[in-house]
Amino acid sequence: MKFIAFDLETTGIKPKEDMIVEIGAVLFDGNRAVKGYGVLINPGCPIPPDASAVNGITNEMVAGKPKITEVLADFADFCGDLPLVAHNAPFDFKFLLEDIKLHRSTAPTGVVLDTLPLARKVFPGLPNYKLGTLVRHFGFPSGTFHRAEEDSTYCGLLFDRIIQTLEKRREPCGMADLIRLIGKSEMRFPQYAPQSNQLDLF
Repeated sequence: MKFIAFDLETTGIKPKEDMIVEIGAVLFDGNRAVKGYGVLINPGCPIPPDASAVNGITNEMVAGKPKITEVLADFADFCGDLPLVAHNAPFDFKFLLEDIKLHRSTAPTGVVLDTLPLARKVFPGLPNYKLGTLVRHFGFPSGTFHRAEEDSTYCGLLFDRIIQTLEKRREPCGMADLIRLIGKSEMRFPQYAPQSNQLDLF
């Protein structure tokens, strides 16, 4: 299965107030990382020290980097119509959704899946389901955490492990099956027609 694993780093945890400072994504074909995408973004505001302490991204690092408006279309092109996966996906989804709606930008068209509830359902009984805990549990090669492209790679490996496990159990693992397993409404980004004021929902 081909899919896109993605992750964001932000200035805080509130999508309507805080800003994206990094987008990372990795194209996977099964358990093989085929191509990576990573870009730092100038949020147009100072990065709080607490946020820098988590992700290591400083104001100096984003100075002169592109604004989110210069990045969204490239990110959409990278993702295309492939399924997208993220760990605690609603967090990343809501941040991107705010900017996509604000700027009426091109957006990925694939469904967005959350590896957090999937891991809870498929691998019950673990101490917790933080991405770092799962990476260590499965022995995935790892370096640092809380940088977008690296965390995307970990998420992609986790998603592939989920699919492999379901297949070995002979349990259904199509897109509709995974959405049902997550137990929440399907997540998709709105699609805006170029040079149009009308919202096209595909």
